Parts: sequence; structure tokens; C-alpha cells
Amino acid sequence: MNRRLRSVFKHVVLATGYGLLGAIVFAAAGYVYFLETRPDLKIWHTARLDAEYTAERSNDVTTLEGYLEIEERVMRQLQQKVYERIAAEDRRQIVRYHRGSMMDPDSKPINWNRTFELTPDRPAAGALLIHGLSDSPYSMRAIAETLYSHNVLSIGMRMPGHGTAPSGLVDVHWKDFVAAVRIGVNELKSRLGDAPLFIVGYSNGAALAVEYALAPLEGSMSPQADALVLLSPAIGVSPVAALARWQGRLGKVAGFKKLAWNSIEPEFDPYKYNSFAVNAGDQIHRLTGEIERRINNLAAAHGLIYFPRTIAFQSVVDATVPPQALLDRFFMKLDKSGGHQLVLFDVNRHSETEPLLRSDPDSFVKSLFEDPALPFDLSLVTNVETTTKDVMVRFKLAQSPFVFDRPLMRAWPAEMFSMSHVAVPFPPDDPLYGGSHVPGDERVTLGSVHIKGERNLLQIPDSFFMRLRHNPFFDYMMKRIVEFLELESPDTS
Repeated sequence: MNRRLRSVFKHVVLATGYGLLGAIVFAAAGYVYFLETRPDLKIWHTARLDAEYTAERSNDVTTLEGYLEIEERVMRQLQQKVYERIAAEDRRQIVRYHRGSMMDPDSKPINWNRTFELTPDRPAAGALLIHGLSDSPYSMRAIAETLYSHNVLSIGMRMPGHGTAPSGLVDVHWKDFVAAVRIGVNELKSRLGDAPLFIVGYSNGAALAVEYALAPLEGSMSPQADALVLLSPAIGVSPVAALARWQGRLGKVAGFKKLAWNSIEPEFDPYKYNSFAVNAGDQIHRLTGEIERRINNLAAAHGLIYFPRTIAFQSVVDATVPPQALLDRFFMKLDKSGGHQLVLFDVNRHSETEPLLRSDPDSFVKSLFEDPALPFDLSLVTNVETTTKDVMVRFKLAQSPFVFDRPLMRAWPAEMFSMSHVAVPFPPDDPLYGGSHVPGDERVTLGSVHIKGERNLLQIPDSFFMRLRHNPFFDYMMKRIVEFLELESPDTS
């Protein structure tokens, strides 16, 4: 009887196992089929730009001059392999890769997809500015211009795979970014001497700034930065990103080229890719995992006592990088006497959309202000009252239980209900992402388009217009940055 029961149990287990395996295979096949039904890939998704800088070239290319020579070659390759080969149906005014279109970056006075440098007559300090994943140096333009006005030699470094075509991110590795950052820092240090050196990073660029700052604490001979400025820092990303490498590998093995892409979108933004390669998600997951491992090792040994002074700015409802990850993986492990600062942008609590929010960050914010042991100064830009759009700054110092409020003399613009991950580095008057459009100006200002109509009719996805593209409190943020870096006034140069 026992033998018969064991036999039945065995068959049940086997049947269940085969059933689960079949269900997994069926689900995977369905997922692959769904991905393959997406729009066809364009030349900018498939062109291989093999002239690009890689970490393997770091021994041969050690200077910014050498890096710029490679950048020039890859831009020429972009012209040959993409611009000159786009299909007839893609020669539209809204297409970035149609030469002479309104979105062609080379039709502008400056192509901000390239590494740029702003050099004052007598630099008092230097800053390396690092853009985010799928972005370009354009995202650091406004910040660099403000720093330059305060006599800061500012280099906006184009990261490998960026500023060209989305296909540039299909094979890029996070170590390529790391190697490029070291070239930028060494260039600044060679020209600054003993003057202060800062690193300003946005999103993935912020992660690269932290990665660099960890190296000297681990014994590297690299010059340490004097301070970091982090904007929407990508210190922790969704665990789903870990699955990216498997999707990419499946695409290569099975020959399904579309599996190399998380999203396949029209390319209408002159300074940012809309399509997102699976490999890009994999690389940021690997980079943030590397940073977390190294921070934990240092914290366990002697803490992050000598980590550079850091100030960070982030929305409390960042859909790309959860604020809790920034706290748990980084800020809570900093030394309490390090002079670190975290500035959060709250949701607009006067907005009529607040009841529509899926979750309210209020409990997260309250828990921070109720914690008397925070190792950093905390600031929150929030409404004075729920009855007004006027905002104030609520703040408390590190290791202090006392909370203070200070009016900011600013207000939430109409119809805005929160900050977004992508908005932080752009001012309201940004010519591309800003919130106002000058009458008679033929340029498309992606941040000021407010339209109503039927869905799925536009070349630009409907969801694009929902996301805030500029920071209504940009001037306040820059004031905080200038004060934090202790920069001299423009009129003292």
C-alpha cells in the first residue's frame, strides 16, 4: 500500500512539474511573441558604431584630447551609418536623424550631444558634469552655465554610447562609463592644481560620481573630489532590471533582434534617446550593485568617514529611482559629521490630483523628520498649507530632533502635481524642455506642449506629454548648490 502511495505521489509530482514547466515555456513564448509584434527597428536601432570609446582603450587613450578625437570619429560614423541611410518614410521634420529637420541637433548653433567645456578666465574651481543614461551632455548645460558664471571650469562629459544613436547602448558596458569619468577628472585636476574639484552627476551620472568617490577610499591613487552634487541619483534601481540580461541573451540566441529593446519609440528628441536598450538597464543594475557592495564593505570596516561632502536633490515620487533606495543604500551610511545634505521635492499638496495618487509619500517624509539620528541635513520643498500653492522649505540638521520651516517665496505652477525624475536638471526656461513657448518660434519645445484630442494619433507617444520636463524650483536648487560648494560671487572674478 505504501509503495502504491509513493508511486502515485511520484506521478503527481512529475505531472505538476511538467505542467509548471509547460506553463513557463508557454508564458515565455507568449512574451517573446508580444515583444516581436512591436514596431520595426529603424537604422538607428541597428547601426553598429564601433568607433566608440571603450574601457579596453583606456591604456591607449588617457587624455581628454584623445577622448575627443574618438568622439569626432564616432560622430562621423553616425553620419555615414545613420543619417545617410534613413528610410524615405523617416525623412520628417520631427525625426531627429533626418538631416536638416527641426529636431536635428546639428541644425542648432551648438550640438549639445558632444562633450563641452566652459572655461572662465581665472578658474576658482573645476566641475565634471556627468549626464544620465540615454541622455546627453545637454542635460547638464544649464547647471554648467551657472557654475561657469561663478568661475568654475566646467566640463560636460559625453558618456560612451550616448549622444549618437540608441544602438550605442546595445553593447556598452558600465566600465566604459567609469573609464571615461576618470579621463575627465584627470583632465580637470591637471589644469586646476590645488583648486577645488567637484563632480556633478544626474541619474546614472550620479551613480558614476559615487563610484568614482569610493575608489580613493579603497586605496586608489585617483585624486579625490572635494564635493559631489547628485541630481535624481540612480543609486538603487528596480530588481526587475536584473532580468534584462536574460532577455538580451535570449534575443541573441534566438535571433530576435527586438528582444534587445525594452522600448522601441520614435526618435524625436534631439538630445535624448526615446528607445531604451535592454543592455542599458542591465548595466545600470550592475553598476548600482557594484556600488552597494563597495559601500557595504567600507561601512563595515571603518565607515564612510572621508567620503566627499555630498548634496543630493530628488523627488519624493521618483518613478525611476525609489527615494527609499537612495536612503538605505547610501545616505544612511554616510558619516554624521560629513556635512552631507539631502533635498527632497514633495508633491503639490494643493493640487486637485492629490486624491488620485496611487500612494501618498507623506508617511515616508514624516518618518524622516521624526528620525533624530539622520546623518545628514534634510530639506523638503513642500506647500505652506494644503490651501495654497505657495511653498516653503522644511528642514532639520543632522543628528537633530528640531524641525524648522522657512517660506521660499515661490509657488507650484498651475496644473503641476509633482516633480519628476527627468525634470530636476532643467530650468523652466529651457529652450527644449521648458514650460513656455515664445510666439513665432518654430522650434518644438517638448516641455510646453499642452494638447487635447484622440489618443494614439500623434507620432510622439501620448504618455510623453504627461511627464514634467523642467524643474519649477531650479533657481532655488542652484542657490543651494552654489552655497554648498562655497563658490565666489560672479562679480568678484
